[in-house]
Amino acid sequence: MGFALSDIQLSSTAFGQGGSIPTKHTGEGEDLSPALSWDNVPDGTRAFAVICHDPDAPLVTSQGTYGFVHWVLYNIPGAITGLAEGSDQYTQGKNDFGKEGYGGPMPPNGHGQHRYYFWVLALRGDIELDSGLTMGELLSLIEPQLIGMNRLCGSYQRD
Repeated sequence: MGFALSDIQLSSTAFGQGGSIPTKHTGEGEDLSPALSWDNVPDGTRAFAVICHDPDAPLVTSQGTYGFVHWVLYNIPGAITGLAEGSDQYTQGKNDFGKEGYGGPMPPNGHGQHRYYFWVLALRGDIELDSGLTMGELLSLIEPQLIGMNRLCGSYQRD
């Protein structure tokens, strides 16, 4: 399938599509991951992964990646249909803060509004992956198992 959008739907009780992410879910607030839920899951889904990425961050790496990764979460069983606010369940990957777990939005002062894409990826296999994977490492490992994905976009701007 590759990396193409599917019919799976991702939503949050914290913000709607294109809406403002509440301060409590940012680095300026409590830094809690927002509650997420998904439905319309592809048949045969055995596991999920979740990623949060800011494509507006002014960062390009020597590997050709861009933006800033705020969350990499995986080894989520296929029977799960959401994550509670502040969830620390399942396997945490490494964000671009250099830490495992969620690190909320916090664009540079004066940089304007940034978009934050929360992705859910449905996998046909329930492979068990070690903790600490970066987004690139995770995507490379799960791409052959990917059967569906979609995103929820929120925004945040520091004053």
